[in-house]
Amino acid sequence: MPNLIIGVIDLSKSNFVIVTSPTVAGYKIKKVLGVVTGLAPRTRGVGGKFRAGLQSLKGGEITAFTSEIEKARVQAMERAMEKAKEIGANAIISMDLETSDIGGTITLISATGTAVIIEPE
Repeated sequence: MPNLIIGVIDLSKSNFVIVTSPTVAGYKIKKVLGVVTGLAPRTRGVGGKFRAGLQSLKGGEITAFTSEIEKARVQAMERAMEKAKEIGANAIISMDLETSDIGGTITLISATGTAVIIEPE
């Protein structure tokens, strides 16, 4: 398996591959198992909104939101990976990450891809 680290998910230790491409270099797809999705909804508490409001006054990046969104992205990918493992996959191809706003108070990160079994060529 390729040695990959995505966010804080160290895939090299789990022998699991996640890629955004429809193929994995050096591997062939033995079996397609289906679509998997991991969701990670987030909302900011009063303290976080206050800090973000102060940061927005001076302009630039709102680090309070950046940190939470990064955690949610990793969590969504981990959830998709766990679902893929449950159905026997050792990889997810064509991973797509999307962000949605729900009602102006919730940010939803979704990680969707195709669970597959791969083997070296």
